[in-house]
Amino acid sequence: MSVTVFENPAQIERFSPVPEEELIRALSEAFGPTGCEAPVREVILSYVRPLADSILRDSMGNLICLCRFGEGEDRQRVMISAHMDEVGMMVTEITEEGYCRFDTVGGIMLAVMEGRKVTLGDETKRISGVIASKAIHHKKPKDRKKPTPIEKLYIDIGAKDREEAEKYVSVGTLATFDSEWYRFGEGGMQIKGKALDDRLGCAVMIQAMKALRETPPEGDVDLYFCFTVREEIGLSGAKVVANRLKPDVAIVLECTAVSDLAEVPEHRRVAMQGKGGALSLMDRSTVYDRDVVDFALDTAEKNGIPVQIKKFVSGGNDAGSIHKSGKGVKTLALSVPTRYLHSPACVANLNDVRSVTALCEALLRRLSAERI
Repeated sequence: MSVTVFENPAQIERFSPVPEEELIRALSEAFGPTGCEAPVREVILSYVRPLADSILRDSMGNLICLCRFGEGEDRQRVMISAHMDEVGMMVTEITEEGYCRFDTVGGIMLAVMEGRKVTLGDETKRISGVIASKAIHHKKPKDRKKPTPIEKLYIDIGAKDREEAEKYVSVGTLATFDSEWYRFGEGGMQIKGKALDDRLGCAVMIQAMKALRETPPEGDVDLYFCFTVREEIGLSGAKVVANRLKPDVAIVLECTAVSDLAEVPEHRRVAMQGKGGALSLMDRSTVYDRDVVDFALDTAEKNGIPVQIKKFVSGGNDAGSIHKSGKGVKTLALSVPTRYLHSPACVANLNDVRSVTALCEALLRRLSAERI
């Protein structure tokens, strides 16, 4: 465990702006499958060092940044959380021919895997590969119309045999999709990249930290901005953080999978891109405190911030661990509606990201002055 305390933010006259595209792209492209979040953590540290009163990296690798406002003793403790890890793969076997058999780390549909470029490695080294199987010409007709089972997929790193492959990878080596980041659509408002779940949540927290440092909120409050690990395989990082901090209230910043596509029934669309962040009432791991949801809806209305209710009970996030930690925590989940989640081509709308950022900031300013 290590604790690093940086310079007092009050001594910094003005913060340089955090360019939106630079920030999101740097986070999206960072290598950070579950269990190897350190490269993402380093990117985050490059932005938050001048913004936090203190920074703690705990024994699991969570990054906890405290922003303390006011001098009073009766202080509300607010936990704001987004996870650093992304879905990925892990090498389970290296064949005699030098191919890497693997399994998934987190939920990935087989349909989005075959033929994809990947990056394999750890905190210090990287190597490129491609997920492959038999070409269509070699498949039986009955197998051509369905995804290839994972036991018949492999990662080709260009090695001629096992001996050469083992110079670069071993059983346990992790991998992520290697996907180009770009903007598209009208005005370039759509963004595409890997790991937007949950690097967008991390970006929102960084922008909120900056805004609050530039114009401090009124009231006495301790804001803990928590960049957590291991969300994709069991929410364990957030559980440890919540038990350490014992917050009065928590805000989880996430991405939610949406299917606002042709021929999808209205009641299964979850949320619509371009209409703001999505507030959850219930998912597979949490029933959200209605007082907190109403507080968020009221805050959005008073500030003219677009927001919507997530319409379909699905998924789960770090709130599943946070809300039942300690004596129980009032918890809110605010998500960016994101298409094609857990794939190499996650797609979000920048206006939704900005809406989530604005609402997060507004909520924190209000929580510094009043309690739910």
